[in-house]
Amino acid sequence: MVDQKPGYLSPGFRTPGDKVHQRTSHTAVVRRRRLLLVGALVAVVAIALVTAFVWPGFARQGEPVPDVTVTAPPPTPTAEAAELPEGPTELLSSMPDSVLQLVRLDVAENTAWVDDSGAVESWTVTYGDGSEGGEQVDLVVGQWADADAAGEVHAVLLEAAGEPTLSGDVTVGGETVGTYAVTPGGGAGTSVVTWRNGTVVLQATGPAELVEDFYQSFPM
Repeated sequence: MVDQKPGYLSPGFRTPGDKVHQRTSHTAVVRRRRLLLVGALVAVVAIALVTAFVWPGFARQGEPVPDVTVTAPPPTPTAEAAELPEGPTELLSSMPDSVLQLVRLDVAENTAWVDDSGAVESWTVTYGDGSEGGEQVDLVVGQWADADAAGEVHAVLLEAAGEPTLSGDVTVGGETVGTYAVTPGGGAGTSVVTWRNGTVVLQATGPAELVEDFYQSFPM
């Protein structure tokens, strides 16, 4: 038997106080690790939110962007319009100097509608951009004594023009005053627009898209 001095503790021996101290230290370490883990998670979430919604805002990139329609101004003429014949009639005076980029280039009497169709008066007005070889629209306009006579001539012109690709009513101030029709022209890429406004019948011939824009912008 080995004598032990008072106060001496064998190497493998632990007092109850030592065990309490160890458990306390271990609990503190676990709590500290948990706090560090929670703090790290909070920091990651905060960074993700800032990146998504503040800068550079990836989460906001999926938001719908409202459509913006940009309407180009209508083309304007660069050439001078030809003068009307001296002492023009009311009908001829109503022919505009320009339509879109086209200006009035020439005016001549149209005796065919007067002699063959009974028009009170009729004119052929040529519109173009004024450049050599530039696009142009040939407009024939006539006026009859009453709307019934104008309507009959308009119907004959439409039948002769062929199957329309587009048609509709002509309205002035919300009131229907006639109809219009777009039909293929005699040449490739050309169209004819025939329309009536009361006692007046008009027919424009030219490049397909140009002549349709011409009709839409014509003031009669």
